[in-house]
Amino acid sequence: MPDKKILILDNTQIQQKITRMAYQIWEDNLEETSIVISGIADYGYILAERLKKSIEEISGIEVILMRIELNKSSSHLQAETDISIEGCANKVVVLVDDVLNSGRTLAYGLGIFLDIPLKKLRTAVLVNRSHRIFPVTPDFTGLELATVIKEHVDVLLNGNQEDAVYLR
Repeated sequence: MPDKKILILDNTQIQQKITRMAYQIWEDNLEETSIVISGIADYGYILAERLKKSIEEISGIEVILMRIELNKSSSHLQAETDISIEGCANKVVVLVDDVLNSGRTLAYGLGIFLDIPLKKLRTAVLVNRSHRIFPVTPDFTGLELATVIKEHVDVLLNGNQEDAVYLR
């Protein structure tokens, strides 16, 4: 029996969600001249790139983009970043991922900033499934989606008309 996919968000709707989230991030940081948007590879980073572009288009805020590579299967935090974590000191950081399911990935992502003094740390996700087992709640959400645990959310961000979010 083939997997049945249900389209949840199309390309236009994804861009609308990103634009709305960008406005929310800007409103939360009106007094800032620069912020750090850190995206968890792979789709979280693509989403972070798009948020950066939208924030810079609508505001005067300089957005520093950071890529985070996590070993999600490890029982302890293993992460690499493309810019120095110390560069985030005394700045606002927004941690971005595509889907929030259990919260493990965001919890690991938050862990890399624990030893750095920050102005504030926020989280943003395109889709929140609300099946958290870790105490992580997104500050900025594109879509709250009620699902059963057996269902899976597929986010496709390719930078073209095929961008979509599916439920299967």
